[in-house]
Amino acid sequence: MKIALITENSQAAKNELIHTALKTVAEPLGHTVFNYGMYSAEDKASLTYVMNGLLAGILLNSKAADFVVTGCGTGMGSMLACNAMPGVFCGLVVDPTDAFLFGQINDGNAISMPYAKGFGWAAELNLQDCYRKLFDGERGLGYPKERAAIMAKNRGILSQVKAVSCRSMLDVLKGIDPDLLKAAIAGEKFAELFFPNCQDEAIAAYLRGLQ
Repeated sequence: MKIALITENSQAAKNELIHTALKTVAEPLGHTVFNYGMYSAEDKASLTYVMNGLLAGILLNSKAADFVVTGCGTGMGSMLACNAMPGVFCGLVVDPTDAFLFGQINDGNAISMPYAKGFGWAAELNLQDCYRKLFDGERGLGYPKERAAIMAKNRGILSQVKAVSCRSMLDVLKGIDPDLLKAAIAGEKFAELFFPNCQDEAIAAYLRGLQ
């Protein structure tokens, strides 16, 4: 699985810590982590939580990534921005129980985490425990097990509702403020990471035209 990490500007100084925790857990499990930044508070390209959501939508809808790990100070803003995008199902994960239940019950494709609120002593261990509960083993099996079938049915219904209520990602890109979109893909490694992995040529072509 291709896992994309996106860090919002207020928490950019923690990118290396978050990236290390994610790689420590995900890579031995056979997943690949792509760090889209921000890499430091001094980065020229600055990502707001709204841009986090937009970038998550681009990566997931183009299949440049299979899963997105993002967040902000509380995790709320990035979660809302992600869920505003077509095809993105983002959960708020604070602790390993959240991670386990989101993976087993909701089986979404993105999580948002709080990187300021409650982010204290041994925070990197909590991150690792969350990622382990999320990425180790099969997701979507249901919890408790006897409710697995109804949970899977409800996931399908929600997916259908979102498909009806949202425009396509390409339509979103064409309709959004061009300056906001350009800022969201202005990261120093965006082109290097995105275009080789993108599987939607229409989205790739549109974004190339903006650069």
